[in-house]
Amino acid sequence: MTYFISDIHLGLPNYSKSLEREKLLVKFLDEIKNTAEKIYFVGDIFDFWWEYKSVVPKGNIRFLGKIAELSDSGIEIHFFTGNHDVWIKDYLKHELNIEIHTKEFTTEISGKKFFIAHGDGLGKGDFSYKLLKIAFTSKFLQWCFSRLHPNLAFFIATNWSHKRRKKEKYYEFKGLEKEILVQFAIENQKKQNFDYYIFGHRHFPMKIDISEHSSVINIGDWIINFTFIEFDGESCKLKTYKNSQIENFEQNLTAKYKVEIF
Repeated sequence: MTYFISDIHLGLPNYSKSLEREKLLVKFLDEIKNTAEKIYFVGDIFDFWWEYKSVVPKGNIRFLGKIAELSDSGIEIHFFTGNHDVWIKDYLKHELNIEIHTKEFTTEISGKKFFIAHGDGLGKGDFSYKLLKIAFTSKFLQWCFSRLHPNLAFFIATNWSHKRRKKEKYYEFKGLEKEILVQFAIENQKKQNFDYYIFGHRHFPMKIDISEHSSVINIGDWIINFTFIEFDGESCKLKTYKNSQIENFEQNLTAKYKVEIF
């Protein structure tokens, strides 16, 4: 089995609430470890992450320990940077022996072609965020930020992240024409065929069939929906982990393309 999960935002909104979700996530990972061959963490796993040369954010030790265990057991772990943890560097790669992806990644699994990305910055529009991303990935600005004491730097960054989340609107279907990642996939499909486009970022679990053999799947999140994707070698299924039980979704919406919103 291959699993995809995204937008956990560990650290949000506070220590106690984050710890509850972290423990649930670790329990879930422990339950799938005997069937998992690969696990893709598709961005925004942490609500904030910044690495100094010898300092990283404290906390999340249960999650990091579980990833180390899974990696050591031979499970292939892929970790994508999102817009909240874009500053992940080489600490996790070296400590946990996992693959870090800072941009979109294409691969083939059991004969199916996958396009995998967190999703931020892809497609047309969202120019304000794209400018912000340029700033975040600027080596010079990162160097400037690293001159701050960790206590001050982490305080500024976490408060900014929390306030920004309150302004962002997730958890709603915008309509196919306004779903930027869906439109990106439709255009990209004209250049190269993929069976599945897997995205995080939107927090809105949704599967859209854009052709007879190609689907766009928004993974959802682990703040409200607790959703993930399970690929069994034949097809991808969106599932949720509720009350420590894995369940399927079955809610349909008729639109220009076949849409399943979960």
